[in-house]
Amino acid sequence: QRGGPGLGTIQPSQSDYFQATRGGGNGDYYVIVLAPNSVQEMADFVDLAFTLAFKYRTPAMILSDGVIGQMMEKVVLPPFKPRRTEEEILKECPWASTGCDGSRKRNVITSLELKSEVMEERNIHLQEKYKTIRENEVRYETKFMDDADYMIVAFGSAARIAEKAIEMARKKGIKVGLLRPITLWPFPSKEIEAAAKNVKGILVAEINAGQMVDDVKLAVSGSVPVVHYGRLGGIVPEPEEMVNVLKEKLV
Repeated sequence: QRGGPGLGTIQPSQSDYFQATRGGGNGDYYVIVLAPNSVQEMADFVDLAFTLAFKYRTPAMILSDGVIGQMMEKVVLPPFKPRRTEEEILKECPWASTGCDGSRKRNVITSLELKSEVMEERNIHLQEKYKTIRENEVRYETKFMDDADYMIVAFGSAARIAEKAIEMARKKGIKVGLLRPITLWPFPSKEIEAAAKNVKGILVAEINAGQMVDDVKLAVSGSVPVVHYGRLGGIVPEPEEMVNVLKEKLV
């Protein structure tokens, strides 16, 4: 993700959330978006992204940032998978375009349909698929939420910073918990809505001007105060800054 519009800078930033979760092109579509918060998750999500992409025949994106991308951490790589034959691929993915020598029916992969009625049916089919993904593939993580009076919602590297902020806040007597969306789409809206019933306010911490905060506000529907804190241009927010925002705007 870039630290600003256009070319920007390849530095810590989470400013491409909208582009990733709202689709980067035309049509009523979504892509699966995974947000790692460690180098290990970056490695693990490669296999997960391919698994989900093939399962649902839809693109899957790993949305990392300049913090995670430049970290040095121990990583355990998964074992290499054996190379598969064309016959094995077609058995699992009969729709695949592998080149056809006339021994089977041709596979034509296209999104173009000139008849509006047929195009509408194709779109309805896609919306049903997105509904299935929402029902089955939401991933998130919670920490310190059992007794929390306040909740921080953050993804990726911002979530790691939030963990330190929570540790500092609890030492000051402020009971804070964390909900980290792992899938940015499908977004854990229902889970955030449920968690919001037990807290007095929510801080959305992002390294941008405020993007995921819109989805959090939609999820809670005004039931609790939601405030945003972020830094721009490649500057990483400090845990102390998050604690100060909590104290000033929520506590």
